[in-house]
Amino acid sequence: MALTRKRLLLAKTEGTYGTSSAPSGADAMLVSGLEVTPLQVDLIDRDFIRPYLGNSPKVVSRRMVQVKFDVELSGSGAAGTAPKWGQILMACGFAEGVAAGTSVTYSPVSSSFSSVTLDFNADGTKHLVTGARGTATFNLKAGEIPKVSFDMTGIYNAASSSAAVTPTFDKQAAPVSVNSSNTTSVSVLGYSGCMESFKLDLKVQTPFRQLAGCSQQVMITNRAPAGELSIEAPAIGTKDFFAAVSAQTQGSISWQHGQTAGNIVTFTASTCNLDSPSYGDSDGVMMLSLPFMAQPTSAGNDEISLVLT
Repeated sequence: MALTRKRLLLAKTEGTYGTSSAPSGADAMLVSGLEVTPLQVDLIDRDFIRPYLGNSPKVVSRRMVQVKFDVELSGSGAAGTAPKWGQILMACGFAEGVAAGTSVTYSPVSSSFSSVTLDFNADGTKHLVTGARGTATFNLKAGEIPKVSFDMTGIYNAASSSAAVTPTFDKQAAPVSVNSSNTTSVSVLGYSGCMESFKLDLKVQTPFRQLAGCSQQVMITNRAPAGELSIEAPAIGTKDFFAAVSAQTQGSISWQHGQTAGNIVTFTASTCNLDSPSYGDSDGVMMLSLPFMAQPTSAGNDEISLVLT
């Protein structure tokens, strides 16, 4: 009898796309909300015409694997050292820049995409997923642990019987909750407000391709990062967000989470447009929800920046 709690996820960047990077215990990930579809198939109905009713057999067209999980949004614990979840973000169309002892910066790219091998062990059953790429969503909410939710798709490999390796859980510092002490420097189009929640979906498009004459692969074909944040509604004379939406005024959205070196995350989306605002309530306080879309400048690949210090 296999136990649900006895599961382990390993992840390691691939040197060659689709070739296993052979993750080991040193590549163990601390995750939550783990959902794995170990074999997702596309079936083709043969749709026979026969002198009686009933189903026709089907043929498998494509085999793939889907892995979803959350990681806590925190640093590695040492400034200038990449967190383990960084390699997953790279497989979502980002580049990693490391300034030793100082910072790690993640920014989007439009070519030379990375990929990871995922090794999922379900209490003795090993599922190896190669060529994995995907998308991510960042979630911050007051009073809770900030998280990054990953949705990865990869190439199916036959399952096998294998005991889980001994994991080393490192380069993932303990998180701090979202609150006034830990989450600071909130700025929305130049307005410094009180933020209750923030969500950004990278919306990376990752079709699984398996054409004749080519190798199967998960491609990255586009991204359309957008999200929504909720702040205490300012007086119209202090900040007129309605005018900003009406004129489609562009501006920056940024925040810093964490105050201790090695566990500070600074987010910046430098060129954002706001969408239709709406009012809400939080403990009797009027809130303003602001949907937004992040855009690149003419330089490209700069709509989002995530800096860990």
